[in-house]
Amino acid sequence: MDAQALVTLVLKELDDNKAKNIVNMDVRGLSNVTDFMVVATATSSRHAKAVADKLWEASKEAGNVPIGMEGELVGDWVLLDLGDVVVHVMLEQVRAMYQLEKLWNMKPASSV
Repeated sequence: MDAQALVTLVLKELDDNKAKNIVNMDVRGLSNVTDFMVVATATSSRHAKAVADKLWEASKEAGNVPIGMEGELVGDWVLLDLGDVVVHVMLEQVRAMYQLEKLWNMKPASSV
């Protein structure tokens, strides 16, 4: 599955599962770990875990084997690594504290 198709799948699943404030960031050129980073807000830790679990299953069903998931036991910030797409499902207060969108919106430094 190519990166753009995976992003489309992730955005649809997040929307279908009632995640809020979904932001997709193209981080090619900023990161050598992934191409896209998606951040979404969950209404509770249970919601964050459920959204991440559904994304995991949808990714597998689409033929993209997920690499890993972290934070699902606590659920205030669940990170799902799908390879070309990394998804952060966060509670509102955690998202406000870490401001990932601001961090990843930085322009890459020009080479000397």
